[in-house]
Amino acid sequence: MSLTLRPKNLSWSTVATVTLSLLACFSSACGTNTSKNLIAPDSITTPGQWSTELARFASQDQSGWFAKEGVIFVGSSSIRFWDLSTWFPGKTYLNRGFGGSQISDSIVNIELLILKHQPRLIVFYAGDNDIAAGKTAERVASDFTDFTKQVHRTLAQTKILFIAIKPSIARWNLYDRMAAANELVRVACNTDARLTYIDVATPMLGLDGMPNSVFFVNDGLHLSAPGYELWTRLVTPHLK
Repeated sequence: MSLTLRPKNLSWSTVATVTLSLLACFSSACGTNTSKNLIAPDSITTPGQWSTELARFASQDQSGWFAKEGVIFVGSSSIRFWDLSTWFPGKTYLNRGFGGSQISDSIVNIELLILKHQPRLIVFYAGDNDIAAGKTAERVASDFTDFTKQVHRTLAQTKILFIAIKPSIARWNLYDRMAAANELVRVACNTDARLTYIDVATPMLGLDGMPNSVFFVNDGLHLSAPGYELWTRLVTPHLK
């Protein structure tokens, strides 16, 4: 990735990239490792934003109903609104989606969301909000790589399914960047047998090359029942 600095009107993502590079250099020079508590400085989220959701997850965990070596769905609102008991009847899959979240938010809360449950497989959808917040395709791919490293540092054999960033009506103007992020993630997944890229993007486009409205509710962003039916059909073969 090339970086061109301009004396004026620097984008926040550019400033953050430079800052991360400097921190990485400092960390290396000092012999420290900052990866365990990776927090993205240019996330639109703030500490405590997810306190209610995360507290609910922690409370649910007290019941202990979710067995280890299971399947966890993690990510933003497209995961949160996925009614797993309806679309995967008879399965005890765990939903750990929290609306508006970015990849970095899943990294910061990875112990609560994932590691404590020791899943055999993770279904992951995020990146949509990252692009909407101004992050580059390269940053999305890099954050996903950091997410996988955080998982595999503790759970070396856990498989991760990355659901492609969807082409939505509401964010169609951002889709070129989303598609670029998808391609970078797809290439990364091809280098590791534990990672799988699931292309939900192509089948969500109509013959005119635009997002098919049947897959969305009225806001043009979140999935309708046909949208979840499509995702369920594409994901299911990878869960067995």
